[in-house]
Amino acid sequence: MRVDEHPILKFEKKNIIHFTFNGQDMIGYDGDTIAAALVDNGIMKFSQSVIHDRPRGFYCAIGNCGSCNMTVNDIKDVKTCMTLLEEGMKVENESQEVIIND
Repeated sequence: MRVDEHPILKFEKKNIIHFTFNGQDMIGYDGDTIAAALVDNGIMKFSQSVIHDRPRGFYCAIGNCGSCNMTVNDIKDVKTCMTLLEEGMKVENESQEVIIND
């Protein structure tokens, strides 16, 4: 789900970054947030609602809602929508499942 072409904006080629999500190899690009890279890889479920037991996804993208909080490199509650992707990152969500929507 990456925008590659736009009639006005120019997109530069970016360096590929390798990371894992729940143990599965993924790729992102230099300058991506973790959340953007996950969505680009087809990951739509970021967490689970504790009260209503419903999936939560990429929602506000400004660090307010907490839907994108995950464990990154063994640090809990990292706001993945605000954290830039780095080579070799280990990203995990609470449910430990990978749901890829095609």
